[in-house]
Amino acid sequence: MTPLSAQTKAHVVTLFAGGDVGEAERLLAEECGENLPLVGSTKPTLLERIRFAAIKMSEGDLTKLQTAIRVAQQDWRDLLVAAGFAHRVDAHERWHPRRGDDRPR
Repeated sequence: MTPLSAQTKAHVVTLFAGGDVGEAERLLAEECGENLPLVGSTKPTLLERIRFAAIKMSEGDLTKLQTAIRVAQQDWRDLLVAAGFAHRVDAHERWHPRRGDDRPR
């Protein structure tokens, strides 16, 4: 299992209510990791990009996070497109979530 990066954890803390942070981190670590199709453990940058997309699409809601992770499990490229991270490999690095202003753009 690929652990969450410090930046991934920071995004989770920013968007999710305190009581949901642990579950959001668990979902990302266990269900949105090297078990995704064509990711494997050798691509941590890609994995972070996918996890950021799932966090962005969640809008801080666990149900939406689960939905985003299911999309990633089918074809994570669809999740990148939905989050606006598909056309630039560094697009996820330019995204900085803020509570209350976390809607996908």
